[in-house]
Amino acid sequence: MNKLIAPADGLAGLKKHWKDDLLSGFIISLIALPLCLGIAMASGVPPMAGIIAGIIGGLFVSLSSGSHLTINGPAAGLAVIVLMSMEGFKKMAPAGLTPEQVEMFAYQCTLGVGIGCGILQLMFGFVKAGFISNFFPSSVVHGMLAAIGIMIFSKQIHTAVGVKPEGKEMLEIIMEIPHSIMNMNPDVALIALISIAILIGLPKVKNKYVKMLPAPLIVIMVAIPLGHYFDLETVHKYLFLNGHEYTLGPKFLVNIPANIMDGIVMPRFDFLFTGFGIQMMITYSLVASLESLLTAKAIDKMDPYKRESNYNRELFAKGSGNILSSLIGGLPIIAEVVRSSANVNNGAKTRWANFFHGAFLLIFVVFLGDIIHQIPLSALAAMLMVTGYRLASPGEFAKTLKVGKEQLTIFITTIVFTLATDLLIGIAAGILAKLIIHAINGVPLKSLFKPFFTMVIEDDDHYMIDVEHSAIFSNFMSLKKHLEGLPPGKKITLDFSETKLVDHSVREHLHDLELAYERTGGEFIIVGLDDHTSLSDHPHSTVKK
Repeated sequence: MNKLIAPADGLAGLKKHWKDDLLSGFIISLIALPLCLGIAMASGVPPMAGIIAGIIGGLFVSLSSGSHLTINGPAAGLAVIVLMSMEGFKKMAPAGLTPEQVEMFAYQCTLGVGIGCGILQLMFGFVKAGFISNFFPSSVVHGMLAAIGIMIFSKQIHTAVGVKPEGKEMLEIIMEIPHSIMNMNPDVALIALISIAILIGLPKVKNKYVKMLPAPLIVIMVAIPLGHYFDLETVHKYLFLNGHEYTLGPKFLVNIPANIMDGIVMPRFDFLFTGFGIQMMITYSLVASLESLLTAKAIDKMDPYKRESNYNRELFAKGSGNILSSLIGGLPIIAEVVRSSANVNNGAKTRWANFFHGAFLLIFVVFLGDIIHQIPLSALAAMLMVTGYRLASPGEFAKTLKVGKEQLTIFITTIVFTLATDLLIGIAAGILAKLIIHAINGVPLKSLFKPFFTMVIEDDDHYMIDVEHSAIFSNFMSLKKHLEGLPPGKKITLDFSETKLVDHSVREHLHDLELAYERTGGEFIIVGLDDHTSLSDHPHSTVKK
């Protein structure tokens, strides 16, 4: 099997592949522009905050990123956390401020949290904490993302129908959905409904030329004329079929400053080291780092050249990007999986595609500000609703159930606790649920966090590794480090015959290690699982004796 020769990096890669990367960067920028605006809206911050993050993620983070093909910018997964930060800091605002001043106070404090997050990520990269994603079970990560999807969908459906919810807590916002639907603004809701139809229907069209068109761009091209038809630029009232009177006006359109420099906002740090500020910094850095690392791993698998990301460098790059973005009023930056996947599919070859995507975003906001202002907010809300639904669709529940009933229990536990409390508690609850289930399934307590294994070198080419007690997510990092440290091109045999249980997360990691090691010309053999019982029919399900 011939291995493709990886494109050169740096200026050499730019010189040879600039056409492929420029085209992909342009297409991605068309997808990213409305998403940057929508994510800012979902975060409760000015639209320019999303654009700034996209520009910084492209122009600056791309040059230092540890990944070759990921696209950096704001993402829906962090919108929920930013909104939590905004709402929390509003409660801490000094007395006597106007509503607009309270908003600005919360925004500036949230930017301070973004800088704190960036500093923590720099530290993660410095101490080589790129392995952190290996600790979190996939069912917990997917549960976290599903909870974020539910939050995004629940929040944006109110915007999509033109109604502002009364509640502030997530469960209250969810409970208000029927009320908002019953009291929807018909013209605003129609724009959202048509936008959803385009986002769902366009990818199903078989025509190859239609498939080349980014669905978010088509939504904007349809929504802007609809906004003009309904005269959203002018404050006015209208009567609908039921005789009820509704109000339309510019508040239903994107609001960005005429001058990009007017969108720059400086952070404040006087509330950063309060209990709430520290909680937000930890949540920001944990979720931002985890999502970026998982995205880099996913894109590595899609990369036709099978390049492997430098995860520690990835953390360092995201940290520096978050500091820069937050210093000038931007949202947090991560490697975003949907745009990154599209980047690979569009034929990008090097990190310059990410750079070009940021450059085009800058051109758009400088020269097309008037057009951006004409985008209806309900169209952006529709995009976010579709994103949220995909994260928490019934298919995600079914997919988790196929891996095992215990995985579904962990998945749902993470969702419920996240919705009822916050992301950190939800993640902790999911991890605790998994540890309890492992203990019930016979994992010895002494091996919950410590791996037990021995390695024998049976000549210079064969490494025999015997694993005892258990191989689970919480004790796998040490074993993985040893496996990755073995010389390439050898024969490695992993024997699990003395284990009580090998969990789903470990089996997924072992599968990835097997593929990576065999690409080096080596042999990776797993034995000793024949006398274990699988907890489901999934090929990587948890097995136990």
